[in-house]
Parts: sequence; structure tokens; C-alpha cells
Amino acid sequence: MSFIKSAAILLWRIWFYILMIIPIIIMLPVLIIFTSSEKFYPQYFICARIWAKVILFGMGFRIKMEADEVPEKQKSYMLVANHTSMLDIMLMLSIMKQPFVFIGKKELGRIPVFGFFYRRTCILVDRKNQKSRLEAFEEAQRRLKQENSICIFPEGGVPNDQSIILDQFKDGAFRLAIEHQIPIVPISFHDNKKRFSYRFLTGCPGKLRVKIHNFICTEGLEATERKNLRDKTFRIIHQELKNPTVH
Repeated sequence: MSFIKSAAILLWRIWFYILMIIPIIIMLPVLIIFTSSEKFYPQYFICARIWAKVILFGMGFRIKMEADEVPEKQKSYMLVANHTSMLDIMLMLSIMKQPFVFIGKKELGRIPVFGFFYRRTCILVDRKNQKSRLEAFEEAQRRLKQENSICIFPEGGVPNDQSIILDQFKDGAFRLAIEHQIPIVPISFHDNKKRFSYRFLTGCPGKLRVKIHNFICTEGLEATERKNLRDKTFRIIHQELKNPTVH
């Protein structure tokens, strides 16, 4: 890689973190108000979507989305997608109009400025800690009872092996979906790893393809069927990633 290209990617990457902070600073007074109580979460969610769209547009990304089904207002869903990049958060916020709550890794709460609001609005989990996982599960149950949707990246993290298309899914999202009898919404993110991976001197602006698949009904399912539900969701996303239908 040439020095000029490396320098350009470095500046572009730095610009990403600047873009993360600028909208937060501009909206700071309303964000503090909207994160002061859960009753303001729908208003906070609107701000979060603006923040996500500013970042994606400012980084030169454009979204190409196809949806087999569209979530209905005032209904709860379990949103599940493959996890490959920090863009996954922004992209999910951009494509979903109905408020949802992220279950995300605790480490992101340490990012300056962003982390403050992330800790106040998301369900944090330390995936290496059994107690933390249990507490996150219980908190997700509470938020579902408030008729929120939940978003989980069921791989549990980004695979270290770059050759892995989709890592094995954990059971938590599917157990929650069955317990609360809410539909699974499988979502495939095609280009996030290529456009903005966790390897620092990589990436470029361009298209971000998204496929929202047909929802998977959980009505009548029992907890013992969560693995079948998990495997079915995995197959849907994996097949789309191998053979894209979005171009």
C-alpha cells in the first residue's frame, strides 16, 4: 500500500470519529434530557437515527436496501444481523424507523462522549462474564415488557478469522423471542466489513447493501425449540451472504 493511500485512509478513519462526536455535541442539551428517563426513549431514538445518518453520509456511504417485510408500528421484534463492523450500529439505526434497544458489548461504553449515552440507553453485556450475561437477559426482558424491540448481533462479537462469513449464533436472542412470542427479523449486512472493518488502515466509501428477510414467527414455539429457531435464522442470513440478492 502506498504512503499516500495509507495517509488518505488514516485521515478518513479519523474523520469517522470526529463525525461520531460532532452531532452529539450539537444535540447535547436534548440528548441529556431524552436520556434522563426511559419515557423519552422514542425521542432519543430519533436523535440517534439523525446521528447515524450524518455519520454514514459524511463518510461517503450510501445504503441499498431490499425488504421482504417491513416492521409495523407499535409491535415488538427481535432484530438479528451479522456483525462485522462498527458501521453495524449506524446502519441498523438508519434502516429501522421503529424504536429498538441494542444489546451491545460493554467495551463500547468506554468511547469518549459516545460511550456516555451508549451506557444510558443500551443494555450492556460482558460476554465473558456469566453474571453480566444473565443481567443483560433480565434487562432485555424488562424492556420487551415495555413493548420495545430488541437488537442483538447473535454471533456475540466479530470473528477474528477474516475468512468466516458468519460465526455461530448464541441462543439468547432466540430464547427471548420465544419467551415473549415476538417475531425474529433476520437482516443481512453485505458490505460493512469491506467498507469499514476493525483493521485500521482499510476501507473506502461506497455502497452498503442490506437485506431484510421475511420475519420468522415464534407464536406457539416453546423454549426447547430455540436451537431450531437459531439454526433457521442462521441459514437465512448465511445463504444471503453467500449468494446476495441485493445488488
